[in-house]
Parts: sequence; C-alpha cells; structure tokens
Amino acid sequence: MTTAQLVAGLDIGSAKTTAVIAEVVGDLPKHPTVNILGVGQARTTGLRRNVVADIDESTRSIKKAFEDAERMAGAKVTTVYAGIAGEHVQAMTSTGIASVTGAEITRADVDRANAVARAQSIPQDRELIHAIPQEYAVDKNVGIRDPVGMIGTRLETEMYLVTIGSSPAMNLRKAVERAGYKIGELVLEPLASALAVLTDDEKELGVCLVEMGAGTTDVAVFHEGKIRYLGTVGLGGLNVTSDVVHGLGVTQADAERLKEEFGCVYEPSVDRTDVIQLPSTVAQGDRQIPRELLAHIMHQRTSEIFEMIVREVQQAGYIKKLAAGVVVTGGAAAQPGTAELASDVFGTGARVGLPGEFLGGLADNVAQPRFSTVVGLVQYGAHRVALGGATSKGRRFSTPGSGQSMDKIAQRVKTWLQDFF
Repeated sequence: MTTAQLVAGLDIGSAKTTAVIAEVVGDLPKHPTVNILGVGQARTTGLRRNVVADIDESTRSIKKAFEDAERMAGAKVTTVYAGIAGEHVQAMTSTGIASVTGAEITRADVDRANAVARAQSIPQDRELIHAIPQEYAVDKNVGIRDPVGMIGTRLETEMYLVTIGSSPAMNLRKAVERAGYKIGELVLEPLASALAVLTDDEKELGVCLVEMGAGTTDVAVFHEGKIRYLGTVGLGGLNVTSDVVHGLGVTQADAERLKEEFGCVYEPSVDRTDVIQLPSTVAQGDRQIPRELLAHIMHQRTSEIFEMIVREVQQAGYIKKLAAGVVVTGGAAAQPGTAELASDVFGTGARVGLPGEFLGGLADNVAQPRFSTVVGLVQYGAHRVALGGATSKGRRFSTPGSGQSMDKIAQRVKTWLQDFF
C-alpha cells in the first residue's frame, strides 16, 4: 500500500449534507490512521425522513458539499462511501450450519457456515448491505468468537443481516451519480458512527449508541463486542425546533438561533434568574421569557425521544446489558445537558460522542457530534484500504492495484467485519 491513499465519505442528513475527504496513512487493518484533508457542508434539500424525495435537489446539495471539500483538500475524488439510514432499515439474525470435513475447523469451514447464514431469501423490494457474523457454536458449545483450529464435527454461525429498501438505495445512488461521483459502498449510518465514537471496551461491556439527527434518531446496541440491535425513532432535532416555534411564537430561523445561543435540554441545570430577549414584532412588541421556559420545551421533547429509545431497547432485551452506558452523538447531541438528560432517562452513565481517535490532519474541523457519521464513513473506507479493498481514486495521489484476487479481498473484508462489528 502507498503511504497515502484517498477516501471520501458522504452523509446526507435531514438538515445538512456533509462531505469529508481524507488520506489513509496507517496500514493497521482494524485501526488505520486517517488524516482529514477537506470538509464541505451544504444545506440539505430534497430529503424527507432520511429518504431522497427530490433527486435534483439532493444532487445540488451533494455537489456543493464535495466542491467545498475538494477545494479544501486540493484533491478531486471519484468514489465515495455513502451513509444510509431511516425507518426502511431492517435487521434480523440468521443461522448457518456446516459439517466439518477435516480433523479441525478451517477458515473454509467457517466461510461455508457464513455463506449458509447469509443465503436468506431477501424480498425484491429490499437489498442486503451488511452480513455480520456474531458468534459460533461447535458441537453445541456456544459463544465462540473464532472457531478456526478447534476440533468438532458441526459448526454453527449466528449472523446479523441488515437490509434496506431498494427504492431509497437506488434514489440515493442516482443522486450521487448525477453529482458526478460513484458510490463505492453504502454503509449503515449508526454503524459508521460507532466506528468514529465508540471504544472497543464500550462495545464489549455493552453500550447503546444514540445518533440524534435532524429528522430521525438511530439506535445501535453493542454487547460482547458485537452489534445486537438496530432501530430508528422518527423524531429528531427538527421536532425540538418545531416545539420551540410553537411554544414561543417565533420563526423557524429564530428558533434555531435561540437553541444555538441559549438552548439546554436539561432543565434543572438552567439558572432560574436567566432571561432571554425574544425577537420583537409589530404585533407582539418586546418580549422576554425565562431561559428556563426554553429549556423546559427542549427538555420535554428530547426526553420523549430518549424514552422511546428506552422502550425499544427494553423490548429487545438489552436495557440491563448496558454496562458502558449510553453514547449520544449526531447534530442534535451538541445541545448542553444532553449527557445529563440521557443519564437520567436511561438510568446509567452517558456521554456525548465526538470523533477524534485515529484522526490526524484537520481533525479539529470535525471534532463535533454532527460529524460522527461522515468521519465513521471515511474510517470505514480506510479499513477497506488497509485490507486491500477499493479506494477513492483522486488527482492528488495515485492508487495502484492491490494485486490481490477479489476472493482474497472479500475474505479479508469478511474477517474484518467479524472482528469489528
């Protein structure tokens, strides 16, 4: 591998479209170092509930974000890793069984068991984007992480299959292609965010990742190092803004400004003597409100979102398996009081997740919760580069062929997915 290869990530959120260009400078398969070279953002238009609703508008947002990122990076990319999320995402667990042909279990035996688990019938209106081995059983001995070299006659694998709606995926690809780029791979956004903000210890102990976007909130639960549950709540930061609009009688733009300047989602932490000057109008005149009222409105809606997530995680059976607590990330997580409110509602420790580990270059430019997904996407791309997979070819660096067969690349990627998710 050359000393520097380009990767590009694209996160089309309900409020902002973000593009990041980075170079891979380390070759460790699990934790390659990534230097951030360029960041671009544009206001998202053409998206509804995390699904492309207007291809032309989405194309314009993608073009603008990448133009800014390429200008900052001094490089042009052609292939991107794009995030996808929304209520159309579904996940299920599948089992595969294979008989062991030799004296001990080989990688080929594991591949056969994984292939059986993956060969589920997927409806025509859906497509499989992730097939993640979780654990193995050898002759009914369960909970095995890597069975290669063990002795047994029957190998069983448990695999987590993630599918998405074919129509949202096709429309996203079309918007990206019209903007002049190719999608190297679609990656589920909460899994990308997990790469950027979760530690290996947190995933091992049990952690709930809450990614609060503008339109929706995505949830991912990890336990014993593996992804165990995925979900989506159809509420996000825009719902909080809408409540402020109606509660205070202000415009959408003024509500966003009030949130940014005076907002807090944890009402007990606000000083009761603080007063906010509201925008005046001819009809309303000069108005002042206690800052506590703004916090109350934001607290109520954010608490409702967290409570919906608690119910989902509870139904999945993992609410008592979160020894590492809760990590909240995404654009809406930047509000003061987010960690305190999450801790109260979940009844466990909580922190706000920021990307930063294994990052160099312009890392300070992405050290905010709203960049978690797009940074995770370039880190995902960096893992593929480190494993000998595809890269985003650019004018700044040449990208030589890997010299490996696709079968070998696919095998290494399978191994990495097993190790990482």
